[in-house]
Amino acid sequence: MRKVRVDDVENSIQPAAVMRQLTEPLGTTDVAINYYELEPGDSFAFAYHDHEIQEELFYVIEGTATFETDERTVDVGTDEIVRFGREEFQRGWNRSEERVRALALGAPLEYGTQHKLRHCPNCEDETDNRLGNADDEAAVVAHCKSCGAETGRWYRGSMEGTVP
Repeated sequence: MRKVRVDDVENSIQPAAVMRQLTEPLGTTDVAINYYELEPGDSFAFAYHDHEIQEELFYVIEGTATFETDERTVDVGTDEIVRFGREEFQRGWNRSEERVRALALGAPLEYGTQHKLRHCPNCEDETDNRLGNADDEAAVVAHCKSCGAETGRWYRGSMEGTVP
């Protein structure tokens, strides 16, 4: 058995005010577990994305999260849960004026291939992106896989980050 106090886990650089990766501290081997707090305008993910292998569930502890998919947009409120299947594109946001607190659960633990779609100003389209650390490692940066343009940059606790 392992017990973890969420506030004791380091906050990750994400497009959310708070994102604490609980998988490793809990020692899970078959499920990914992440805790989020989203300020208005924050997102759960760096991009509209899918997971080749993993299905993903979001349990909203407090507030209302809005998830965009290929089929529709859905609001998930306090004490509600939503599931996304393998290879189902999605991205969740806090489109409200109140803070959102949520848990994300993904199984199996491996993602497989992920497509991360972001708008590229050079390509003038939604393109697949790769994520990496900035040279100084103080930020996460997204680059278009087609042309290499930077499409986003996030700092610890930042909202959507900066887009050149």
